[in-house]
Amino acid sequence: MKALTLVVTEIASPPGAIVFARRGEALCALCFKEYGIPMVGELKRRFGPLEFQKDRDGGEPGRSLRAYFEGDLEALDGVAVDTAGTPFQERVWSRLRGIPAGRTLSYAELARAIGRPSAVRAVAGANGRNPVSLVIPCHRVIASDGSLGGYGGGLARKRWLLAHEGAILA
Repeated sequence: MKALTLVVTEIASPPGAIVFARRGEALCALCFKEYGIPMVGELKRRFGPLEFQKDRDGGEPGRSLRAYFEGDLEALDGVAVDTAGTPFQERVWSRLRGIPAGRTLSYAELARAIGRPSAVRAVAGANGRNPVSLVIPCHRVIASDGSLGGYGGGLARKRWLLAHEGAILA
């Protein structure tokens, strides 16, 4: 079986270095650098044998991420993604992309928004399995009581991202 080549880029950002992988211009994975090893494992499970080609620029996703951190909060809205989730996960992730910067939804509101009001835990699970955080803005989902809830990149980063977007005070 021939190895698939993914293009990998690392960029600096205020909340920490970000690593992402893309196939063409579509993101297949994005995480904070210290979570890169689990990301590689997940990509290998998904695609099989892989080769990684390093790229400093990052193509369109890299330009969009830099613009987002420079203050263009809508810069990530049009970034193509290649997530390959289950139909349920894809439905959750699609709805997440509809949450505008500066806004949040609770896990319960997200479950209701996809027509599955009793599936709050499943929605939280799909949120946590998001392979392209930031672009699919899982950080915009909070607990029903208004607390931050969880975030794979850590609560300090979630707080920073929400403050950057104007959803909460720093």
